[in-house]
Amino acid sequence: MNAKPYEIISFYEFKILADLEMLKTRLKAAMREHSVFGTILLAEEGYNANLCGAKQDIQFFLNDIENILDTKISYKSSFHAASPFRKHEVKIKPEIVTLKKKVDISKGIGTHVKPKDWNAVISAPDVFVLDARNHYEHKNGTFKNAIDPNTEKFSDLPRFVAETFDPQTHTKVAMFCTGGIRCEKFAPFMKELGFAEVFQLEGGILKYLEEVPKEEQLWEGECFVFDERRTLDEKLEMGSGTDYSQRAYKL
Repeated sequence: MNAKPYEIISFYEFKILADLEMLKTRLKAAMREHSVFGTILLAEEGYNANLCGAKQDIQFFLNDIENILDTKISYKSSFHAASPFRKHEVKIKPEIVTLKKKVDISKGIGTHVKPKDWNAVISAPDVFVLDARNHYEHKNGTFKNAIDPNTEKFSDLPRFVAETFDPQTHTKVAMFCTGGIRCEKFAPFMKELGFAEVFQLEGGILKYLEEVPKEEQLWEGECFVFDERRTLDEKLEMGSGTDYSQRAYKL
């Protein structure tokens, strides 16, 4: 018997969506049909999902929603003994990750760094490493020498950058977040501010922990996640970290 029968997946995509109410109805029906639990956020700018189900159910579900969303889903995966989600939720929001800034996502083309190349980027002496997550996430774990912006929510990050960074001085900035979505929005924002070289960890911390052998990792501590597991260790298994957020989960 599988001791960890539940697969937890996360995925997102920035793409223009129309008829959000229709998509909401179809996606929620697919979640119910395949016994998939969690939350999908929809906005005109795209979608963002954190879901859980039996591995076979997840695969059938993904086949359905690729047709619904007219796309190919690229997701990050981990496994757990119990489902961390209890509801079938699809929500329509102004943004799939809240920055409260208009951003041209296409400006982020060319900023992605594969997990296997990330160590070399952040080890360069002239690169400033920015943790794009909130302070309670940073406290559980981060990359060596990463700057903690000490923010309560993602929309606070532009103010921190304005007060701390100078495009003329900080010409190379590498950033990371849990699964990549925040950097997907913030890297092009930094480019628009005039920062010459911006790097973002493709797939985020989760993909890095999945692909980079433990003995080679520059990650220190555990990775905070927005579900009942609280943190994941270097094997993407439930960790022992403290929930410093007081459950005030704000991307």
